[in-house]
Amino acid sequence: MNSSLCNYCTENQIQDFLLSLHLTGTLTHSPKAELALLYGLANHAEEHYERVLLPKKDGSKRILHVPDSVLKHVQKQILRQVLMEIPVSSYSCAYQKGSSLSQNAAPHKGQKLLLKLDIHDFFGSISYISVYQHGFPCERIPDPVRTLLAHLCCYKDMLPQGAPASPYLSNLVMKPFDEYMGNWCREREIAYTRYCDDLTFSGDFNPKEVYRKAKGFLNRLGFEVNSRKTHIISQKNRQEVTGITVNEKLQVPKNYRRQLRQECYYIQKFGLENHLKQTGCQDSSAKYLQRLLGKIEYVLQVNPEDMEFQELKKRMKVYRKNDE
Repeated sequence: MNSSLCNYCTENQIQDFLLSLHLTGTLTHSPKAELALLYGLANHAEEHYERVLLPKKDGSKRILHVPDSVLKHVQKQILRQVLMEIPVSSYSCAYQKGSSLSQNAAPHKGQKLLLKLDIHDFFGSISYISVYQHGFPCERIPDPVRTLLAHLCCYKDMLPQGAPASPYLSNLVMKPFDEYMGNWCREREIAYTRYCDDLTFSGDFNPKEVYRKAKGFLNRLGFEVNSRKTHIISQKNRQEVTGITVNEKLQVPKNYRRQLRQECYYIQKFGLENHLKQTGCQDSSAKYLQRLLGKIEYVLQVNPEDMEFQELKKRMKVYRKNDE
């Protein structure tokens, strides 16, 4: 819908536009009931979230706000019917179809210098107004509908981590930064990618200049750089991007591959059942093999030409076939 036309929509036209999005699906059986549910959810969104704590590697807790089944359904429809129609930046490598850790790491392979930045409290720093402005642009959506959709996707005027629409919305909010910073870096032959709240720059450049540029723009957008997670890494040291080593080729870190080799070795030497008993694993053999093969697949996704893990994959598949 053209933005000039959106400004002159009647109340009935706005309601028709909202109903055309089919946000409630089978939850309601009439237009009146659908509108009542959507406005009810938007006006009392805070009542429809559960606070969940997840342990992090450093021992702290990650706080999620997870919507209940009704609001979650509506948010999934917003994601499918509205948000995914809006493209995100090509510099963003998370939360979209076809994106991966490897895609995020690949541009930084074999570079002289690596600069890694982290955004503090990423989702919690994204405000309602940012969601309204960047997630639901006026060129596509009438203002009253933009307001409603933004309220349906926010919790206490922020973007909740743990809600289905939040990851894609975060990419749309970051799109102006990604495009500006990506173009600025390209002009200087610097590679730039972002994976959620992890920003990576690589090449032959002055890291202080890039840091100041990125930090200044992020501050204007309401974000704060986590100084404790800012790293400048030369080629003389191990350069990792979102858990993938990029010094010479893309590769999963040595300790990860070593542990996988060891697991496969013990299975082949002592047998699968004995290995599970020795390790005290409570999973079924089928579940254990599925997880093990998933880890091997990850190694091969990062480096498809790893002949050693191609062979390990074949051998572990034999165990899985025999276990069926």
